[in-house]
Amino acid sequence: MSAGPGGSVTYDVNLPPEDLPSVCKRDLELAWYAARDAAIQQRWDSVRAFRFNRADGSHTDLALADRDARCWAGAVDRSVGLTSATGMSLCLRLLALVDLLARAPWARPLCRLARDGAEFHPALLRAAATQPLTQDARFDEAGFRLRLNRFAAGFQLEAPSQGDAGRRLSGAAS
Repeated sequence: MSAGPGGSVTYDVNLPPEDLPSVCKRDLELAWYAARDAAIQQRWDSVRAFRFNRADGSHTDLALADRDARCWAGAVDRSVGLTSATGMSLCLRLLALVDLLARAPWARPLCRLARDGAEFHPALLRAAATQPLTQDARFDEAGFRLRLNRFAAGFQLEAPSQGDAGRRLSGAAS
């Protein structure tokens, strides 16, 4: 880890994103709430850059320059730290989950976002906690769906109706 211009931080990581470990789904949920609280407090944090090195000498570079990504990474850094493989994995999985929810309409019924917090289907969190990341630190949509289907057996995965607005998906509270 090294400091850069304007308070930026660069992490030199000795493994690629796809080799980062799984995390606990509860830790991922707690990271979501820490990031949400940081966003409410407008703690935008500094730019973070990552260089993921592979054994063959190749690497993947990732920069979190977006204000929201900086905020969320900073929240994870303050709560669990980014200097361990687990903390790094937690941060990148959180960002990959946000990315997946933004680009995959089929996943949106598995969470309820509201001003007072968010509710996640337990299978969504479990899949995000255990699905390997891609080389560019995202979730492969097809692989994620397969894992999700394995965890969601027996669950109704339809979007909640207006009458179900008070129903909790995970039991978590903000």
